[in-house]
Amino acid sequence: MRLLFVLVFMSITTLVTAANVNGILPEPKVIKLSERVYAFLGPAELPDRNNRGYMVNSAVILGDEGVILVDTGFTDEIGRHIKGHIRRITTMPITHVINTHHHGDHTLGNSEFPDARIISSKKCKVAIEETGYEWLGLVESMTGLHFPNTKPISSTITYPEDTRTTITLQGIDLVIWVPPGSHTSNDLMVHLPKDQILIAGDILVNTIMPNFRDGHVKTWIETLEQISKIPLTVIVPGHGELMTTKDVVKMHQMMKQLYADIESGYKNNLMDSEIRNIMDLSEWRKRKYFDQLMGGNISRTYLQVEEENF
Repeated sequence: MRLLFVLVFMSITTLVTAANVNGILPEPKVIKLSERVYAFLGPAELPDRNNRGYMVNSAVILGDEGVILVDTGFTDEIGRHIKGHIRRITTMPITHVINTHHHGDHTLGNSEFPDARIISSKKCKVAIEETGYEWLGLVESMTGLHFPNTKPISSTITYPEDTRTTITLQGIDLVIWVPPGSHTSNDLMVHLPKDQILIAGDILVNTIMPNFRDGHVKTWIETLEQISKIPLTVIVPGHGELMTTKDVVKMHQMMKQLYADIESGYKNNLMDSEIRNIMDLSEWRKRKYFDQLMGGNISRTYLQVEEENF
């Protein structure tokens, strides 16, 4: 699986023509969402030598005496970069880190926060411990850089699948929402009901292709439908610009139609490659990295349709 992921993106990494020789990371786009919540939007790109693996969105929640950080980036260097931007907002310590899922671009920056308590889903903890070094190898391969101080660090506080748990951290009321497997088997979202903000991880992405690599497509579609029913003013996706409920509805419709088209083709004895040739993919083509991800997304969905209808 890791080899497949590397091969999928090799064509992108070979396009890099100018190396980031100075080790300067791109600046996040910092947006204040409420009195206590900030979005740090990273580059909506694939890892390469220029961005040094920085490609993720994070969220910063200011508590009474400490900071809650959601998603830490691909390396300790990126975690430190994010920490530096937090310091421009507050001098309070970062007491908690929340990981939305196990993928390295969201978790390997945990190395930079040794004093923070780390929160994730139960399955995420296991996945980080099993695959963390594979993700480190991936970012080093794709950037051509070495990150000797980056180590997979898993959570100390976990929540089970298919639960929504209301907690209070640093005086802030949060709902820790662990849906059934969606983008991965181990997703987690952070809902701030009073602010009507959702930090969604890669269950939602904006203007780029969602990656079905570890996805559970049918339940992912159901999760999107549930999100669309929650009163929200803003959503922080895992990648791309901020979103609204209208964007969630559109993504839900597109994924639902994709699944239906593939299921229809399967029931008509077509292979996934044949189904792709007759599908209307015009809306998907508008998204960044369509050519790199659409084929794999269709194949992944086809296998799950096959299993569902076996």
